Amino acid sequence: MSSTGLILETTRDIVNYHGLVTSGWHFAHRDGRLHLAAAIYRAVTGTTPDSFYKRPQMALLLIESNDTVMEAVRWISAVLPTEPPTDMETGADDHLVHLDRWLDEEDFFTGRRPNVSDVIGVLIRAEQTADNLTDVPAPRIAA
Repeated sequence: MSSTGLILETTRDIVNYHGLVTSGWHFAHRDGRLHLAAAIYRAVTGTTPDSFYKRPQMALLLIESNDTVMEAVRWISAVLPTEPPTDMETGADDHLVHLDRWLDEEDFFTGRRPNVSDVIGVLIRAEQTADNLTDVPAPRIAA
């Protein structure tokens, strides 16, 4: 299993146990629920900083500045059924906004927003994709 796959598996366990923040500006609630990006951060670092409860801009900075967290976010974004939006300042794909939009918008076919089961399914797909694309053994030269 790749390190990103292990992070996504741990994130899945965290979301399954603690629940998911589905609205509001905070990345964490006192009842234990976490925003998907905060759950990834917790899977990587083992902590949920106070800023996740009180200071969303600081929480966002912590998430964006952690390369391992952002790598996991990119894998999740890659398996979503839509394309990520482009950041107007950098011209790069904005994967965090992509996750937020997916969590916040109603599905065209079901008419509901993603729930914990949907998020777990996406995490499983992202984990499998990360493992399949990063755990490929090096080619062997024929003797």
